[in-house]
Amino acid sequence: MITTGDLKRGVVVEMDGRLLQIVDWDHIKVGRGSAQVRLRFKDMRDGHVTEQTFQAGSKFTRVRTEQRKMQYSYAEGELFYFMDLETYEQTPLDKDTVGESINYLAENAEVQVLYAGDEAIGVELPAAVNLRVTVSDPGIKGDTATGATKAATLETGHTTNVPLFISPGDLIKVDTRSGEYLERAEAAS
Repeated sequence: MITTGDLKRGVVVEMDGRLLQIVDWDHIKVGRGSAQVRLRFKDMRDGHVTEQTFQAGSKFTRVRTEQRKMQYSYAEGELFYFMDLETYEQTPLDKDTVGESINYLAENAEVQVLYAGDEAIGVELPAAVNLRVTVSDPGIKGDTATGATKAATLETGHTTNVPLFISPGDLIKVDTRSGEYLERAEAAS
């Protein structure tokens, strides 16, 4: 059991038979009342995000999780297949379990798949990934002094804003938490 004081982002707890990962939390102290903690949870099985308020000191059942290094292989319909790099076993995950990670999954990308017992409950990406730009409008010469950006579609289908000098075929580094462009990436040799 853990209390509200032990909670942090990424911790998985069990409530009412559901596995919930803490997305964000706020400590609230109002007037004469007791302190409260507002938690945002992501249901690890269906992907819904909910918000709930608890009294400070409330207890939760912590779920023991394990990360396994896997490689994203391919998508087929609503299923995404990941291969265990040690056993070469394929694990299918549905779209809700993969969640927002879909936007940053390029073929053969290595990720951490989160397990609770034998059940795969989520995908954890590195803080930044390298993705290739597939579509972007040409930049206008001389319009770089303002720090202007333009929309670019990445190889995963996700769209993000990039500087004007980025063109189709360029490899860029993207922050997986915010979806923002970080820098131009070097191709691995």
